[in-house]
Amino acid sequence: MYDDVLMPTDGSEGTVTALEHAREIAGNHDATLHVVHVVDRRVYLAAGKDEQDEVLDGLQSDGEDAIDTVVDRLGGDGLDVVTELREGVPHRELLDYAEEHDIDLIAIGTHGRSSRDQIVNMGSVTEKVVDNSERPVLVVHIEES
Repeated sequence: MYDDVLMPTDGSEGTVTALEHAREIAGNHDATLHVVHVVDRRVYLAAGKDEQDEVLDGLQSDGEDAIDTVVDRLGGDGLDVVTELREGVPHRELLDYAEEHDIDLIAIGTHGRSSRDQIVNMGSVTEKVVDNSERPVLVVHIEES
């Protein structure tokens, strides 16, 4: 039923809650877990021209750290894991990834925090994924800390 499960990560602690569900489902179905972080293009484009490269480098580094954190938490538990860092508008990139990789289930948290420690409207990303996905979406409630 589930051969490929997509779990977006934004680097927040809330990702851990979504990861628990994604790991359980992927493990029970011997599925590949796809861990994806999207660098929001709008963030670095809003920076001044002189700062865009520096901002983009920082966002990419934060994204790589977010992915690495998820992979580390999986701790070599035998799951087949695929990772990817993408750039663009988050919900669009996640939906495109799901289509490109024939994802069977998207497991996503209700909201999160950006790696720059600012509240992000992850709820809007989640809502747009749910509203526009042709694939099943598991929405994991994330408690605010």
